[in-house]
Amino acid sequence: MTDASEAVATDHELLDAWCAGDREAGDALIRRHFEAVCRFFRGKLGDDIEDLVQCTFQVCVARRATLRADGTFRGFMFGVARHLLIDHLRRRYRRGQHEDVEQHSLRALGTSPSAAVARDEREALVREAMQQISLEQRMILELAHWEGCSGREIAEALEIGEHTVRSRLARARAALREQVEALGGQWAQA
Repeated sequence: MTDASEAVATDHELLDAWCAGDREAGDALIRRHFEAVCRFFRGKLGDDIEDLVQCTFQVCVARRATLRADGTFRGFMFGVARHLLIDHLRRRYRRGQHEDVEQHSLRALGTSPSAAVARDEREALVREAMQQISLEQRMILELAHWEGCSGREIAEALEIGEHTVRSRLARARAALREQVEALGGQWAQA
């Protein structure tokens, strides 16, 4: 597949071509989504994410048959990444009280903040507040605001209904606002 055809090929077409053995199509698909997958994992785990990123794309190929024709590749891909993240965290924290890792903050799970020290206080405050909310809430906020995913893509990634996305997103925003205020910040400024 050439660069010109890559520009017009859909994610579904690239995935199908990759599954049929076209490595260039696979490279093109990875180039399109690599940074987003890295951000997804790096924001929660730090920089040691290479295996999870690679595995995300491998699982997408292996599970191609489960991608609905009316589904989006991004929603499918973030769903795969979410499952890999949760499996990774479960293995990491197997011994203990964190059976449902999505409902705990990364700080409660014992991970350190992954981002470098923020340049300004506002950014640092939001980062700290993001560490305090549940992993599920953090994922929905990141998918909506940093990755620009649609409600449909978020629903696919989190395996919930599209209407549920709106209510969970509202709760996640409220939780973030509460944490910003608990840390001494003002939401209007954060």
